[in-house]
Amino acid sequence: MRCWPARCPASCPVFGVDVSVWVRSDAECSPGRGYYYHPSRHSAGQPIVAGWAYSWLVGLELKTNSWTAPVDARRLVPGENPNTVAARQIRGLLQQSPELCLQAPLFVFDDGYDSVRPALELTAVPAQILVRVRSDRSFYADPPPRRRTAAGRPRRHGAKFACPDPTTWPAPGRRPHVHGRAVRSSDRADVAPPARQDPAARRPRQPRPRPIIPGTLVRLTVDRLPGRNRAPKTLWLWWTEPPGHTPDPDLLWRAYTRRFDVEHTFRFARQTLNWTLPRPRTPEQADRWTWLVIAAYTQLRLARTLVADHRLPWEKPLPPARLTPGRVRRRFRHVQAVVGTPANPPQPCGRSAGRPPARARTPPPRSQNSRKTRDSPPAGIKAKLRHSRRRDARSWLAERNKSRPRGGCRVEAFSLQRSMEPP
Repeated sequence: MRCWPARCPASCPVFGVDVSVWVRSDAECSPGRGYYYHPSRHSAGQPIVAGWAYSWLVGLELKTNSWTAPVDARRLVPGENPNTVAARQIRGLLQQSPELCLQAPLFVFDDGYDSVRPALELTAVPAQILVRVRSDRSFYADPPPRRRTAAGRPRRHGAKFACPDPTTWPAPGRRPHVHGRAVRSSDRADVAPPARQDPAARRPRQPRPRPIIPGTLVRLTVDRLPGRNRAPKTLWLWWTEPPGHTPDPDLLWRAYTRRFDVEHTFRFARQTLNWTLPRPRTPEQADRWTWLVIAAYTQLRLARTLVADHRLPWEKPLPPARLTPGRVRRRFRHVQAVVGTPANPPQPCGRSAGRPPARARTPPPRSQNSRKTRDSPPAGIKAKLRHSRRRDARSWLAERNKSRPRGGCRVEAFSLQRSMEPP
């Protein structure tokens, strides 16, 4: 099933990568769960849930629709880096479709991904990387030519480029205008993130000096947004390309805006195709169900040119080329009646044998989520602490019994102080 959907979007050289979480907070018997960020569901006041995270690689269309072409979905092992998994998916896609290597496809990432790690992982791969970066990042240009009389170590960085400081911006290399909107890109120099601020540069085993990643910084500004009164924010994009390619700002900003179609695919898979509705116990069952959902979505995408619009009374009519996945699903049963299905009709096979009589039903084993636990003291220190507490309690009871009178009632207040080592 991995090879079949991968051949579908071969004509689409733009792909998007994103992670979606299958929430399984109450599944104590399901192994392989981890703690991940969730925008709407909270646990103990924090936007963190327990479940399985899946990295989706989908093909994007540079048209005004919400269709995507899922080609791969891999479950993240707890503790695995999403940037490494995304690089592995891209490398596997290019191996399955060698014709894409000639086109140098563009892979779009959101600001949750690192701008350096995918480029380091895909150094020898003919792929373009487009990542959104924060508006407070700093970059550096190429160092100036070194003079022969200069002493000391050669400079590794040139002039500083600070995104929040316009005085550090050089003259833009290109300033194309598309539909009244200006797209400004910086000079195509070797601009590299500072080694001290980059997350990928803080790996402990990375050799020194740290590598410098050349790329192009794109600044996208919009005059106004429809339906909003507040001023739009500036968008910064970091583009890394293989040798011999020139940046196309028009393609870059359009590709990033179409990346949000991945969110529509996630919502359709959850609400309509019931991706996260079942409650499987093992992660292997969840993987198989995920690929079944991808296969169903691919069938709908292939059948969108074979169905007519079936809208509800309050919906507006749409042309056949702009039908949404929901409307195609309403008319898919008519396509199935004409095309047919390779599956055989169901046949009765009698009653199930059920559980053997002599076999008792045991509870399934519990599984712990992968998280950082607090270091506990060794067993010897625990025994010493327990002995110290018991000794203090026995001495306090002996002193109280000596001072207690034989008759009458006496009330005393004691200020107890227990000496114990902190755990």
